[in-house]
Amino acid sequence: MQLKSDHIPRATIQRLAVYVQVLESLLQAGQDVISSEGLAQACGVNSSQIRKDLAYFGEFGVRGVGYRVADLLASIKKSLGIDRTWNVALVGVGNLGRALLRHGIFRRRGFILVGAFDCDPFKIGEEIAGLEVVCSRRLKEKVAELGIEIGIITTPPERAQRAANYLVEAGVKGIVNFAPARIEVPDTVAVEYVDFVHHLFSVAFSITLGEAKAQP
Repeated sequence: MQLKSDHIPRATIQRLAVYVQVLESLLQAGQDVISSEGLAQACGVNSSQIRKDLAYFGEFGVRGVGYRVADLLASIKKSLGIDRTWNVALVGVGNLGRALLRHGIFRRRGFILVGAFDCDPFKIGEEIAGLEVVCSRRLKEKVAELGIEIGIITTPPERAQRAANYLVEAGVKGIVNFAPARIEVPDTVAVEYVDFVHHLFSVAFSITLGEAKAQP
């Protein structure tokens, strides 16, 4: 897949992740080819949106036939950088951190949790999902030793910036922040925020809007 533009909308990247999930399911079901209309319906978008999203990376599909599922899946995974494994560190071994460490989805998707870190002396040395919890101050040492490129922050909000600082100083290239706090990092470090409350706001708004439209 050849990248045709450096300016790809965030929404497109998010939809590509959905396309991957759908294509993987189709492949597992033994489907070799799918039309743009069929793929669009399975992904919950229209076919023109699929074609527009894929056009950022090149030309795909065969007129009158559709997309070859395996080829399209491989191309999208390569474009997203998920055609290889990534070593990941988690900082903040509270309830959420423990749940993520024990969740098998990351490994299945190629994101290998290889380090667990916390500054709480009562947690350091504990073993969770086969990983020993290490002091956050040792992040730089461990990032180099384990080849860690991505960090996940699951600390309380007041400790998120300190966790980010440790990760940046250690040389990680990207951070996924589950803590309900904004963090400051250099422009060279990619950051994604996962805030469950924002999703609840969105759902609440959709319900409220639907109820308002239903009012006579």
